[in-house]
Amino acid sequence: MISYCFKSITFESNKILMPDVLISGGTGLIGAHLSRYLVEKGYDVIVLTRKKNDTFTNPKIRFSYWNVEKKIIDTDVVNKADHIIHLAGAGVMDKKWTAGYKKTILESRTKSAELIIASLKQNEHSLKTFVSASAIGWYGADSKPLIRQEGFIESDAPADNFLGETCKLWEASVEPLTAPGVRLVKLRTGIVLCSNGGAFKEYKAPLRFGIAAILGSGKQIVSWVHIEDLCRMYCEAIENNSLKGSYNAVAPEPVSQKTLILKLGQKLKRKFFTPIYVPGFFLRLIFGKRSIEILKSATVSNQKIKEAGFTFLYPSIEAAIDELVGHQ
Repeated sequence: MISYCFKSITFESNKILMPDVLISGGTGLIGAHLSRYLVEKGYDVIVLTRKKNDTFTNPKIRFSYWNVEKKIIDTDVVNKADHIIHLAGAGVMDKKWTAGYKKTILESRTKSAELIIASLKQNEHSLKTFVSASAIGWYGADSKPLIRQEGFIESDAPADNFLGETCKLWEASVEPLTAPGVRLVKLRTGIVLCSNGGAFKEYKAPLRFGIAAILGSGKQIVSWVHIEDLCRMYCEAIENNSLKGSYNAVAPEPVSQKTLILKLGQKLKRKFFTPIYVPGFFLRLIFGKRSIEILKSATVSNQKIKEAGFTFLYPSIEAAIDELVGHQ
């Protein structure tokens, strides 16, 4: 049964009280889109921010200062939230994976979760749902041949590598949230395709010069999701009371990196582009250990979220590219 994101409304002394959604990481690529999407659905959104003077032009989006290192958080906004979405975390591909930055990647996710949960445990609250981001970095690379045709599923063990361990500890950091009546949902997100940032922006960049950059062999499978479908999935996690536990947030049709790039080139340049293979050794030279993720093939199944009733607006890479290019 499909659950639609219509908001519940409570009447108190002739005043309409709208459920509050508190978002950590609400100023990032996903968080900014999600904040706007939830407001359009009628939610009041509060974004936890490290900048004291942050403001939104939208009156339905407010900021609340927090500082994870100093353990500063407004317990009032936490405990009044009906739903919390935990997106906070340093960008995995933003910097070289030094020992210090790997620690930042992990602790920006786990320590921030611990601070929010500590506030909930120490005070009375009205929380109904806690939705935590995770990532398909939980899984390793595809085996040859695939063990299952549909790819990795949620019950598969985490990979024995940096991102696998990070995702394992990330998800474990929210498990202490065991309050009665609170649902915990974790979305293991694939490569997010968005017109104004992230991987899609990087894929498009060489095409401005008529070059379709195919990374490595191009055969590696990319498990992706359109930003709008991802926002809808977070909304579904809030509204659909049957959702609980981990779900893969990926589109139904993973594609090879070569297929993605060529279809994007055809949409942007028709036939006026040249495919160029970027050798794996060059990517390893430029990106170091991060190149493992660029060259990794990961076929991830979304059967579980589909069986829960979720439908995709952009199930194919053609549909996603058509919509994203239309925003240019």
